[in-house]
Amino acid sequence: MFMYMLKIISYILCLIISCSFWSACEKKKGNQLINDQENRELTENKFEPEDGKCIVFIGQDLGAVGGLDDYTDGYCDHFKMPAGVTVYFGMNDRGLYEKANWGSGDCCADLYPRSQKFSRSMIAIGFAIVGVEEKITRGECDEGLKKVGNWIKNLSPRPIFLRIGYEFDGFEWNHYKAETYVPAFRYIKNFFDSMQIDNIAYVWQSKGYGISLSEHEKWYPGNEYVDWCGFSYFDKYDGNMIQFARSKDKPVFIAESTPSLHDGVKYIDSDIKKPEIAQKMWNEWFVGFFRIIENNPDVVKAFSYINVDWYAQDMWKTNVVFQQCDSRIQKSEYITIRWLQKMEENRYIHDSGLVWKQ
Repeated sequence: MFMYMLKIISYILCLIISCSFWSACEKKKGNQLINDQENRELTENKFEPEDGKCIVFIGQDLGAVGGLDDYTDGYCDHFKMPAGVTVYFGMNDRGLYEKANWGSGDCCADLYPRSQKFSRSMIAIGFAIVGVEEKITRGECDEGLKKVGNWIKNLSPRPIFLRIGYEFDGFEWNHYKAETYVPAFRYIKNFFDSMQIDNIAYVWQSKGYGISLSEHEKWYPGNEYVDWCGFSYFDKYDGNMIQFARSKDKPVFIAESTPSLHDGVKYIDSDIKKPEIAQKMWNEWFVGFFRIIENNPDVVKAFSYINVDWYAQDMWKTNVVFQQCDSRIQKSEYITIRWLQKMEENRYIHDSGLVWKQ
């Protein structure tokens, strides 16, 4: 009887130990699943579509975009609504609530969320910080940041792409320095995080050419501060930003783009209204532009096309890149036909394909 009882006790002890072992294994497995999920969430970038998809934005002033009561001959008056629009303002918030014009068309960011036609539109903000980088990091611009932050937060869940100090390497016109630019970028991101703003994707944008990969590293705020890498595409492009973004596992936003033709020596007529120029523009610029997007489906996932009569705007009349340029697609039947064909491809995301909460 005694031996029988020992066997029963021994069996129960084995059963308890076995259950504890498997429970520990399951707990470890469960933690691993949780950790794997956390890792996936950490590597996903804000508002990034799946590979092979590309979000369509249009910019860059009210007249170029159109679709509003006082602006009726822009892109949105002739083509399907894009997924997003591009706006510009800086620390002084000119162009945010009130109309502003720096010689490059009327700007007023707040007109878009007030319009039913743009109720599904994402907004890409060119946020200029030229000359105030050090003031920002000293906290002297907090009131201005709070005003901008509240505007963005009130638009939630509308996705906002914030291009802080866009074209950071445009040394000839922006004059940023890495030692002041990078801390300012980080400060702004941290400030908006402290306001619990959750509908911003932070975009770090280059001019698209002219600096090495090692120089990119010097200007990079860091993976925890950047959601998207970006660059401008006009007449020059060296591919470095795409290579850099891929190394950082970040998607790419071609944040400014417009055809400006160059013959290898000088800038030449880029007036889309002229049929012979339009054909040349398509073959020499648009084909290459779409090739960049379609040959890099793992990283290039958004673009903004600037649909404007450049040389009708005062700012560009003496600018050699844009002074002969009219990029309004609707002004060329030849390019309109080909653009419409491209935009019908499943790759390109327009406003009808957006469900923000997903």
